Amino acid sequence: MIEKFLNDEQDPKTVEKVYLRLADLITTGEEILYIAVQKKPLVNILPDCIALTNKRVLFFTPANLGLSIKFVDFVWKDIIDVYTKEEIIGAIFSVKTTGGAEMGVDYLPKVQARKLYQYAQERKESEREARRLRDLEEKRAESGALQFETPAAATTFQQATHQIPVPESEPVFTQPAAHEEPTPTPKPDELTEKLKKLRMLFDNGLISQEEYNQKKLELLSDL
Repeated sequence: MIEKFLNDEQDPKTVEKVYLRLADLITTGEEILYIAVQKKPLVNILPDCIALTNKRVLFFTPANLGLSIKFVDFVWKDIIDVYTKEEIIGAIFSVKTTGGAEMGVDYLPKVQARKLYQYAQERKESEREARRLRDLEEKRAESGALQFETPAAATTFQQATHQIPVPESEPVFTQPAAHEEPTPTPKPDELTEKLKKLRMLFDNGLISQEEYNQKKLELLSDL
């Protein structure tokens, strides 16, 4: 089970301890992506480790002379940046959270630090996309709520179509030709005026599309 985490010169015994600890920690749908092991110069007793999953970053530190392992974890949505710095001996990998916390491990083999950075960037990109989709859904939900909460617009529509009488235009006469009888301009159709007012309310955002369609059908049903 741990062989896939030993491709970059990780210490097998350390990886096995971390993997067994991870087995008790991972949640439903959580997958271990990579495990990196510190390699201190000269004496590499009780190294620190970093594990990446598709949900979080975990830092492991041996305790009680190696008999137990303490860990600190950060979920990806709380991580705003990841860093890697290569030095003469090994590299440093660290993360920074939205709350301002920073944590890292030094003396990592450079190849492992690069892999950590690569996986971390991929997860951060996935989290950004998920956050963008969540924001879009929230905006759509807010927009839908605003469309249904329009009592003022409904009142305005009722006033425009039922309470306020439609004024009749004065007849306009044109100078007739010698062979024509003067023809008065017909009065505006009341239904047409109501439909125009209804359209004006919709165009001005005072009523929703659903209200517009419903009121339009009510007016046309009177024909």
